[in-house]
Formats: sequence, C-alpha cells, structure tokens
Amino acid sequence: MGATVCRAVAEDPELDLVAGVDPFHSGLELSRVADVAGIDVLVSGDPSAFVDAGVEVVVDFTEATAARENLAWVAGHGIHAVVGTTGFSDADLSNFREAFTSSNCVIAPNFAIGAVLMIRFAELAARFFDTAEIIELHHDAKVDAPSGTAMHTAERIASASVEWSPDPTKTTLLEGARGGIGPGDIHVHSVRMRGMVAHQEVLLGTTGQTLSLRHDSIDRTSFMPGVLLAIKSVDRHPGVTIGLDSLLDL
Repeated sequence: MGATVCRAVAEDPELDLVAGVDPFHSGLELSRVADVAGIDVLVSGDPSAFVDAGVEVVVDFTEATAARENLAWVAGHGIHAVVGTTGFSDADLSNFREAFTSSNCVIAPNFAIGAVLMIRFAELAARFFDTAEIIELHHDAKVDAPSGTAMHTAERIASASVEWSPDPTKTTLLEGARGGIGPGDIHVHSVRMRGMVAHQEVLLGTTGQTLSLRHDSIDRTSFMPGVLLAIKSVDRHPGVTIGLDSLLDL
C-alpha cells in the first residue's frame, strides 16, 4: 500500500513527495519504491526525515502498534496525518484527539469512495429492515478481523435503528459459525482468502424482501482518490476526523 500511495502522490500535480520512512527499506530510492522517475529522495528509517524535509502531511498505512507511536510522534511535531491503519480502540482514538491540537488527523477505515457510499446507503436503509449482517472479505495478509470497515459499518447501522429481530439460532455445530457479534448485536463474518483485495457485503432483510449492498476493491488504486482527497483537505478539518464522510459532505 505504501508504494501505491507514494506513486499517487508523486503523480498528482498539486502534491510533492518529499520523504518516506520505512525501517525495513531504509536507503532505497523513493523513485524505485513508487516506480516514478524524478524523485531524488531516499527512504529513511528515522521519522526525523519528515522534519528535515518540511513535510506538511504524513500518510500512515502500517498496523495499529506502529501507528500508535507514529501518530504520537507526528502530532508532537505539529504535522498533519492521514491514516488508513485499522484496529484502533476507543482509548486510542481518545489519545489521538488529545494529541492532535496543533495539527489535524483524518483516520478512515476505508478510502475507497464506493465503500464510503455503501456504508452511507446501509445506514439510510437500516431503519426500514429488521435484520442485518455483514460479510467482509480480504486478502490473506490482513492480520486483523473483523476489518475496520466492517466495524465502522456495524456502528453506523446500529446507530440508525435499535429495533432488530433477535438471532433465532439455538444450536451451532461449529463455534463461530454465526460470526462475531458487533454493535447492535449485528453479526459480522470475516473471510481471508488469497486472490482478494478488499470486499464487503451488507445484507438487510425484512418480511418478504432483502437488500444487498456490496463493494469490491479489485486493486489498491481504488483507495487513492480518497487518500489524495484527505491529504489535500486535512488542514481544513481541526482535530481528529473519522471517516471520509465529512470530506465528501455526505
């Protein structure tokens, strides 16, 4: 994902790619990482490279443990952050809100515009249905489950309606067959499979009808319009913003 973000930033005429930090690839030419010519910058293993380069916005696509330290450092140096890392707890988000006082932070469970619309459509539909379940499917290298997108979707659906029919299941032959139980007792099912990128289906049902809402990211480039939008607008959204909704005026 980091290479895809670097390439998108480098190719955007309104942005400059001036630094990259990755302890595991320190010393590599950023032009090789991004597969874009004309970038005379080496990947650094030390975040001080951001300060040296005068970076205004840092993009973080790592994992929760690393991101906690990264965001504390970024906030402490007054640099804006755009974050695609998932797995944060409520306590993490509270800490980020306390930290980002001199700069801003946008954290999005999913940067694909279609996924953001899917979540919004599911929220709008929720009050007209009695049951809801979420199936999320990701590549076989994703370490957390359920996905941040699925949890965010469940939260939004649960906030839109409190009148859900109870789960009729009395017996399960396999533990976990009904998935995990999220906000509003909405069941969330996670699939990890080689060949996939990021996919999610929201199933809503009521008497005599069902509604299926599905979004598929078949390539990581699907996230880049949202990432670029966040980079260009993070300075106008004080504090910590969760999701792309407010950036899209949804």
